[in-house]
Amino acid sequence: MHVTLEADREEGEPEAKKRRLLCVEFASVATCDSAVAQCYLAENDWEMERALNSYFEPPVENSALESRPETPAGPGSCVDLTNEETTDSISSKTSTSEGIQQEDGSTFSFITWNVDGLDLNNLQERARGVCSYLTLYSPDVIFLQEVIPPYCSYLKKRASSYEIITGNTLCLTVKFKIILTTIFILLQASVSGNELCLMTSHLESTRGHAKERMNQLKMVLKKMQEVPASATVIFAGDTNLRDHEVTKCGGLPGNILDVWEFLGKPKHCQYTWDTQMNSNLGISATCKLRFDRIFFRTAAESGHIVPQSLDLLGLEKLDCGRFPSDHWGLLCNLDVIL
Repeated sequence: MHVTLEADREEGEPEAKKRRLLCVEFASVATCDSAVAQCYLAENDWEMERALNSYFEPPVENSALESRPETPAGPGSCVDLTNEETTDSISSKTSTSEGIQQEDGSTFSFITWNVDGLDLNNLQERARGVCSYLTLYSPDVIFLQEVIPPYCSYLKKRASSYEIITGNTLCLTVKFKIILTTIFILLQASVSGNELCLMTSHLESTRGHAKERMNQLKMVLKKMQEVPASATVIFAGDTNLRDHEVTKCGGLPGNILDVWEFLGKPKHCQYTWDTQMNSNLGISATCKLRFDRIFFRTAAESGHIVPQSLDLLGLEKLDCGRFPSDHWGLLCNLDVIL
């Protein structure tokens, strides 16, 4: 991962000024004072990523998981999306469908979660909390949103059995194995011979951006429709959608379903952003919304991959008194019909 620095663009400036810029940026990300920033940067040869890793993950906290050797990637198993263009409101890259294979042919699972990495308060403990769920459930694919550089560095240590695909503030990990992060990611894979296309995104937030968000939804649905009919398509991410916005867009196409609705609208996982139950943002008003959604398009020869269950994650407070994120995560289990 490369952290883009303003200092990188200031060629020819005195070294002292560049280091001051580094200190300012480090202090901003780590929410510390400039003296602490200077200390960590100096100890790490003024390399931002190393310094942030040192700050957010002290060596004394190393666990058995972190010490595991990194699993070497096989040919074609890791898709590098970090250099993709991001000038459009939604951008995409497509990997080859070769090389990414699911291990167990009978079931398939994934987690989608906005981990709120933009909130730097208790970031390390909250990241550790998210990773504990990833370890507990060991899903085949993980879609994460709002993943900042130090959070991603932490993931690389704690989820070392996954390949990580990054870009902007989205992250997807696949255990077949991957983690993805960007404005829009499209990844092709295979599950027991069944073609599979995975997509994730983080649509515009807040009520004032409803028009742009609905345009983004239309683009996501168009991308799903463009995938060859022989493949099953799964989109999972923080859509920030309200039900009336989906209706305003004309609803979902006939061949694309909302997994929560498909499973009978289970009450226990209806709301993924619930300020009554989740106190992270300190909002006194009660807001219950289903921001995080999963869209599913079955392959033309239907029935090979079928959603079976949906559950919320992150419902327990951590020792710091906060939840892992202001969003609940979603765990989805699917059957693979051989």
